[in-house]
Amino acid sequence: MSFDDEWKQLVAAAGERQAVGTRLNQHDGGGGGGGGSATHGDLTVEQKDLAAIGDAAFTLHGRLVKDGDHARASGYAAAAALKKDFEIGGALDHVTTRWKDQLRTLADACAHISNHLEYSDKAHANDEQHISGVFNSLTQLTEGFDERTQR
Repeated sequence: MSFDDEWKQLVAAAGERQAVGTRLNQHDGGGGGGGGSATHGDLTVEQKDLAAIGDAAFTLHGRLVKDGDHARASGYAAAAALKKDFEIGGALDHVTTRWKDQLRTLADACAHISNHLEYSDKAHANDEQHISGVFNSLTQLTEGFDERTQR
């Protein structure tokens, strides 16, 4: 079976499973409504975890750019030397070009991960501050209504 056929089957199977329904942050305890334990299904992440992943992605990006470039230069030099006398020189040139493209894609993905985690940290901190402000406003509003009804 080709990759394309297998991929189409996997996409179709995923679509069928998703059509059944999606459950977030809970398991089906039967009876509907969710509302199970407050600790079950909660996704938490600590800043230090995000920072460690972001730092690793940043470091990997730097190493890929630096060390991957050595392989590219050597590959093109060998391909050029071999092209004159052997057909394999053209194949090596093709492989080296693919290497360069794949290396760039992987390095870009690492940079994207690092940047996204940095952005996510800032965005979540802003969201947390906004939500806290909303709850504080609601608390003050509720206290105001309570004071009014106690008069």
